[in-house]
Amino acid sequence: MRFLSRTFATAAATALGLAALATVPAIAGTGMPSPWQMNLQGAATPVAEFIHWFHDWLNIIIAIVTLFVLGLLIYVAFRFNEKANPVPSKTTHNALLEVAWTVIPVLILVVIAIPSFRLLKLQLEVPQADITMKVTGKQWYWSYEYAQEGGAFGFDSLMLDEKQRAEAIASNKIAAAEAPRLLAVDNEAVVPVGKIVRVQVTGADVIHKFTVPSFGVKIDAIPGRLNETWFKAEREGIYYGQCSFICGQNHSYMPIAFRVVSQERYAAWLAEAKQKFANAEDASSKLAVASK
Repeated sequence: MRFLSRTFATAAATALGLAALATVPAIAGTGMPSPWQMNLQGAATPVAEFIHWFHDWLNIIIAIVTLFVLGLLIYVAFRFNEKANPVPSKTTHNALLEVAWTVIPVLILVVIAIPSFRLLKLQLEVPQADITMKVTGKQWYWSYEYAQEGGAFGFDSLMLDEKQRAEAIASNKIAAAEAPRLLAVDNEAVVPVGKIVRVQVTGADVIHKFTVPSFGVKIDAIPGRLNETWFKAEREGIYYGQCSFICGQNHSYMPIAFRVVSQERYAAWLAEAKQKFANAEDASSKLAVASK
């Protein structure tokens, strides 16, 4: 009786758990992770859309191959078991089968390879860029540099702790829905919608990995080496990423934040950012000179 009661209790708990999961959204959001997500984050660039299509296409091929092999195993188990086939065949070769199980996998690989090479070409060939920025991974934050006409500028982007995040939300500096825990930052990188952004990525200390899922961007940030990638955000909003290469103690506390805005808002931000971060650089250089 005790065993039965435990069994029923376990079954009831499992059913309640499944029912609870059924009420939780399983589709991932765009720009940031969602609770219990079971899919890729929403695509905001042509590269990310191609990645999603290729992912779904590959899953279809995998499902077909898996079902075929499962059906073949079931057929063999029933057709050639000892009871149904008491006198086994002594055939050692079958030319048709050997050709089939060689040619068919090759054709499947070709079907997979063609869009795979197209995706690699799309990712690796950087088109003529409208904006070029340099991103440097550091322990444990990111630095952004804009090489714009009329003077370059740069800034550091650090994660907001819980107190800073609450203060930023309370002061309406950022909306609560756009400031997820452990992802919101003090200085977001801002880019205009519909423009091609070339991103040059490097590391200042150890190897980091610059990753923004909704942009389809994932590239190593290696000290002494300048890697290059690109994206073209087609929707306004805020898009988060993280370092996805274990880089030390606070690896999980160096988020990436890109805010995609209209061309008009970008021009206004650019003018303000040049003044703001130029003043910050001047102040830091004066402090460094005074401390000598």
